[in-house]
Amino acid sequence: MNQKKLVLTGHDLSIENVLEVSRHYRPVEIDKAAKKRIDAAYRIVAGIEDSGVPTYGINTGFGEFSKVCISREENGALQKNLVMSHACGVGPAFSEEIVRAIMLLRLNTHCSGFSGVSPEVPQILCDMLNHHITPYVPEKGSLGASGDLANLAHIALVMIGLGEVIEDGKRKPAAEVLKREGLTPVVLKGKDALGITNGTPVMTGVGCLAFHDAEICLKAANMGAALTFEAFRGITAALDPRVHKLRPHPGQLEVASFILNMLEGSSSINTRKGDVQDPYTLRCVPQVHGAVSDVLRHVRQELEIEINSVTDNPLVFPDKGDVISGGNFHGEPMALNMDFLGMAAAELADIAERRIERMVNPQLNGGLPAFLVANGGVNSGFMIPQYTAAALVSENKVLAHPASVDSIPSSANKEDHVSMGTISARKALEIVNNVRQVVAVEWIVSAQACEFRKVEHFGRGTAQMMKEIRKIVPHLEDDRILYPDMHAMDHAIREGKMIDKIEASLKTSL
Repeated sequence: MNQKKLVLTGHDLSIENVLEVSRHYRPVEIDKAAKKRIDAAYRIVAGIEDSGVPTYGINTGFGEFSKVCISREENGALQKNLVMSHACGVGPAFSEEIVRAIMLLRLNTHCSGFSGVSPEVPQILCDMLNHHITPYVPEKGSLGASGDLANLAHIALVMIGLGEVIEDGKRKPAAEVLKREGLTPVVLKGKDALGITNGTPVMTGVGCLAFHDAEICLKAANMGAALTFEAFRGITAALDPRVHKLRPHPGQLEVASFILNMLEGSSSINTRKGDVQDPYTLRCVPQVHGAVSDVLRHVRQELEIEINSVTDNPLVFPDKGDVISGGNFHGEPMALNMDFLGMAAAELADIAERRIERMVNPQLNGGLPAFLVANGGVNSGFMIPQYTAAALVSENKVLAHPASVDSIPSSANKEDHVSMGTISARKALEIVNNVRQVVAVEWIVSAQACEFRKVEHFGRGTAQMMKEIRKIVPHLEDDRILYPDMHAMDHAIREGKMIDKIEASLKTSL
């Protein structure tokens, strides 16, 4: 993993960069030109403080209190009070990687030079990332408009030496950890509090991680379907490129081509006697998985716009000296796309679970042992992994209900339409985690089925896949405790190295 410092400019961050910093601790620094932009915008804010001209969030209250003017002398109390009063998150804490993603996205916004924060604010965010200081941030409390206020305020608390951080799974006072790391808490001024708490980095940070893991799930689901083709001696006519060129959705074309490539050289496919077509769960994999691929392509585009956008309020335009109160904090673009991502990802598990059922069910599996185990009755084999997959699929049906169609007015009806985008993103991430566990079960079950089928020659990619699976999970001779196998396979898929090896095998000649 690249450990060279990631230089933040505010406009060229990628989803892959977010993963490098959040999950793999890549250090960051602020671009020199970005520092100049930050300084220029802050000078505008400082001038407004001196002038006394009423400007939202600098010398006025917030939300419904925007009509209340605040003196220059009261600004420091205004900023600190906003952070303290808004830190009202509840529920479990976000994971360290999610909090790091949130901090990175807030920092990247500041680097654009339109937030008007004092230079100390982005610098301490940068330092906290590089010192691996992770604020305690509860998951729940954001309405997704006026930004992710409740969650972001918990990060702001740490920046000013209040609140808590998570170390070794325990909550510790932020002041103690900052002091140990040689960092000085920020004294907020100008519009610093709004510059930290107003925006969409929580829903977008969660969204980046959900998206990345969904991409891995799609690859793994395509591979799992290919191995199930082997187990069922599937009929590859339905993968013929001529079929898919007549309905040329990009994802459909890609998935059909990928599975054919995985199966190239297989002795198992197209050997089933007395049948001319597969069930939909095999025959329609390009159409179903391909549609998911197209959704991911769209969501990537929307996420990469958002992570390089300025979403706080008000915005400072140094070239004209204007400070404009707008609505870029509204999370609707992310809310809709996170709901879309969750629904699309759920379909991968829906169809995978049906493939699992066909393999373990003696009425559907074409002569394989019931539940893929010898001495059935004494042994239950893979009976219950299918139950688990079915439970996860059913849970996803509930989670896939869109959050973005809801709105509850807040702030005395000043904020009268909200996005619920952070709920959408959290649900999407939970769905993706469920999907990966279903796909992991398909990998284990299809490997077992192929061994009972006594496949003589696997395909180009499925051969490598069998090797990788058997490094982690042995063949099931008699019943054993299965959850460690399922957890290990889930972990290996999430990590991605095994996926990379299988993809690499497709580039070598047979």
